[in-house]
Amino acid sequence: MWLERVRLWDQKYFHWVFSRSERQSVHKFSLWCSKTGDGPLYLIVVGSFWLADALHASALTELLLLSFAIELPLYFLLKNSIRRQRPYQRLAASIQAHIEASDKFSLPSGHTAAAFVMACGLSLYYPLWSGMLFGWACLIGLSRILLGVHFPLDILAGALLGSSSCLLALQLLH
Repeated sequence: MWLERVRLWDQKYFHWVFSRSERQSVHKFSLWCSKTGDGPLYLIVVGSFWLADALHASALTELLLLSFAIELPLYFLLKNSIRRQRPYQRLAASIQAHIEASDKFSLPSGHTAAAFVMACGLSLYYPLWSGMLFGWACLIGLSRILLGVHFPLDILAGALLGSSSCLLALQLLH
């Protein structure tokens, strides 16, 4: 019974958020936000810390590498075990996604998980940036709903996976 309520909540809020993507400006912004979570930006950020000879570049790199070494296998295991259909598959009669996802399944959101690894890791060494970093990670998650490729619970699961992977990595390193 409660699972049905959760499923209905998830679909209701997916529709509510996705309906905002009809405006061209929202669609373009969502696409841009989503692309910042594709991966190359992460290498540029870490490389910039090394080039700037930043105080924590080595420790940050070690933390992020271990965090992703934890997050990625868990992500693939969860995604391929749960096998949740994407919104544009499950709700094909009522929505059409704005992009085609790079893989078949929806839960958890890999873009969101990776963004939260980065936000959490960078925040641990540069806490003054935390608000901006977690805001950016949340925007990536929101963009994935607006583009029609994830439900809200996929985003929450990705945020939890990314953050907990980073915190576990921190514990293992200390």
